[in-house]
Amino acid sequence: MQVTADADYITFLLILIVVGGTVGWLISQAMGSGIGSIGDVVIGILGAFLAAWALPRVGVHMPSGFVGVILTALVGSIVVMLIFRIVGQR
Repeated sequence: MQVTADADYITFLLILIVVGGTVGWLISQAMGSGIGSIGDVVIGILGAFLAAWALPRVGVHMPSGFVGVILTALVGSIVVMLIFRIVGQR
């Protein structure tokens, strides 16, 4: 996913933060708090940013535009939250 203009970049970052934080909060509410609601939100946001960086490097290309950013953030935050919970249970 390539972001070109400054306004697109800011929108991209905001969507990653909002979607990642929302997924982190929702998982916190649905599964009980892992490290607390705020911690789960932060983990969700980090997952969204990690996916935005890693997915294109491993050859996974999401659709461009708004939908692609949402899908990227959603996938990343869910995967990182699940990994964090699995590792945290040991």
